[in-house]
Amino acid sequence: MYVARALPEYTRASGWVDLLPPRRPQDALSGHVTADVAVIGAGFAGLAAARTLQEQDPALRIVLLEASEIALGAAGRNSGFVIDLPHEVSSEDYAGGQASDTRRQIHLNRSAIALIARIAAENGCGRDVFDPCGKYNIAMGSKGDHHITAYARQLDALGEPYRLLDAKAIAEVTGTDRFSSAIHMPGTAIIQPAAWVRLAADSLGPGVRLHERTPVTAFARQGGAWQLTTPHGQVTAPRVILATNGHAQSFGLYAGQLLHVFTYASMSEPFAPARLGGHRSWAATPAFPMGTTVRRVQGTDGDRLLIRSRYTYHARPKIGEADVARAGRVHDRKFAARFPTLRGLRMAHRWGGAMALTWNGVPTVGEIEPGLFSACTCNGVGATKATAAGIAAAQQALGLDTELVDTFRRAAPPRALPPQPWLTLGARLNLRWREWRAGIE
Repeated sequence: MYVARALPEYTRASGWVDLLPPRRPQDALSGHVTADVAVIGAGFAGLAAARTLQEQDPALRIVLLEASEIALGAAGRNSGFVIDLPHEVSSEDYAGGQASDTRRQIHLNRSAIALIARIAAENGCGRDVFDPCGKYNIAMGSKGDHHITAYARQLDALGEPYRLLDAKAIAEVTGTDRFSSAIHMPGTAIIQPAAWVRLAADSLGPGVRLHERTPVTAFARQGGAWQLTTPHGQVTAPRVILATNGHAQSFGLYAGQLLHVFTYASMSEPFAPARLGGHRSWAATPAFPMGTTVRRVQGTDGDRLLIRSRYTYHARPKIGEADVARAGRVHDRKFAARFPTLRGLRMAHRWGGAMALTWNGVPTVGEIEPGLFSACTCNGVGATKATAAGIAAAQQALGLDTELVDTFRRAAPPRALPPQPWLTLGARLNLRWREWRAGIE
């Protein structure tokens, strides 16, 4: 039996949720139900799994259980980049010599984008929810410039399209002269994560029963089926997909293998578009790993800017308001350095979101034991990797042998982490060193 030692806990909702109108959650599970497949977790991975199951076999009875409400968890706290190409431009893992591995990863990423795009198109989404506009990697100095040009050479070797921008060209996009260069990659999609997750959940067909505010407290295999226990009900299903990212460890799975790292974001109050030149909607990741992500979000009440930066390790997936406040002070400095003409603009929303990482950067996707499939461990690229993991786990649960399943199957097993207290000490020092190394970026 797998028993939850803790349930997911969150700080205040993200700014993405606050921008949306209220939504009535689906009823919590009450009583006993049976299903062909039960999916635990309704974030990117769980929604992708439910949708894939439904597409492959519309006759399936699927139960989708969400511990909180749709978009209040990690998926709704995402920064909204659904990335097709590796975004750590200094990484040697994506050099030309590893082209075959890189191609598999790009296929994995683009499989996720295809599903997200399909759901958006079927529901008539506007560009405020799903925008296939690509993304920029931006630099603020010579160190970032070097990584931009090095990444361009890697893309040349792969035959992938891109566009280089000098300081003047990127200023015409961003409205600020603080960036020194950039590279634009057209294949990334940008989403309003909370709006898209709501849409994906609310557009599931009648074969999927979604229950919110229904945490799974335990599950066990009895005979040929799994029994899932919730506060007010039970689910019996021969197949279960666990799509809970780092929360899988609360059930005793992947002990000593998962790192719980939080990243943080701040979103400004709306401002008149005339206060900042450039395009009204753009999204940029940093040229240097562990740097600062920036998005400009166009709205009917004005535009907003999002700053994402700061990383903290925690022994369990939980933070407090003090952690968010400390990160917010860092964001204010980052914002002032990038947008000096917007002095006095207040940050209206601040939040943190959990990531699950393994030491060697591999996912935990596959069959754990008969009928129990994992779609966990995003390794910091949640919208893309978690969506792909959910698709692959669903395909495995149906006995399909696809290229996506094969890509996950090829991944090495997670490396064991050092014991405490060395793990906490080492992880925190490593994150601080990487942030220091990123410097102004």
